Amino acid sequence: MTSAVDLAGAAEGAWLEAFARGPRELTADTLVQVGDEAPDATLLDDEGRQQRLSAFWEDQPTLVVFWRHFGCSCGFERARRLTVEYQGLVDAGVGVVIVGMGDPSRAAEYRRAQRLPCRILCDPTENLYRRYGLVEWLPAQVLYDAPTEFLSHHRDTGEAFLVDRREQGRPPTDNPWRQTGEFLVGRDGRTRLALRYQYCEDYPDVRIVPAALAR
Repeated sequence: MTSAVDLAGAAEGAWLEAFARGPRELTADTLVQVGDEAPDATLLDDEGRQQRLSAFWEDQPTLVVFWRHFGCSCGFERARRLTVEYQGLVDAGVGVVIVGMGDPSRAAEYRRAQRLPCRILCDPTENLYRRYGLVEWLPAQVLYDAPTEFLSHHRDTGEAFLVDRREQGRPPTDNPWRQTGEFLVGRDGRTRLALRYQYCEDYPDVRIVPAALAR
C-alpha cells in the first residue's frame, strides 16, 4: 500500500512537472451551461468511500465546488469563506460538495486543517473537471500577483517555490493550472448556475446561489 508520505511526494512532483510544462488544455471539449444535465461520476470521498456525485443533488439542490490544489492560498481563502457562508446556504436549502484533485488521505487532512463543513470528492485524473468544461489557465490568471519571473514558469523557479512552500507546511500539489468553478445543480439534475472562475481569486458572491433557485 502506498504511504501518505509517498502520495504527498508524488503530488508535489506532479505539480512541479505541470508547472514547468505550462498550460496545455486551453479549450474545452464540452462546456456545461445553465439548463444542461450536470455530468455525474462515482468518486472516492475523503473517507475513502465511493460516492456518486448525483446522490448529493437527489435530496436537495447542490453547489458543486471544483477546488484549486490543496497547497494554494486561493483555496485557503475559499475555505475560509465557505465556512462562514455555509450555514446560510444550508438555510436556503442548498447542499455543498467539493471536488478536489487529491487522493482520499490528502483530502481528509486538508478538510480537517481547513475545517471544511462538507465532503470532498477526489478526482485525481481531473476528468470530471474537464467534463464540466474547466480548462487550464494561462500563467497570467494564476500568477498575476507573483514576481515577474514566475510568468515564464521555469523549472528552477518552480523548484525554489516548492521548497519554500514545503518549509511553510503547505507545499503545492497536483495541477497548478487547472481552472476552478462552481455549479449549482437542481434536484432534476439540471445546471442552475455555471460559474467558471476567470482567475485564481474570482470567488462568486454567495448571494447568487439562492437567487438562482428563486427564478
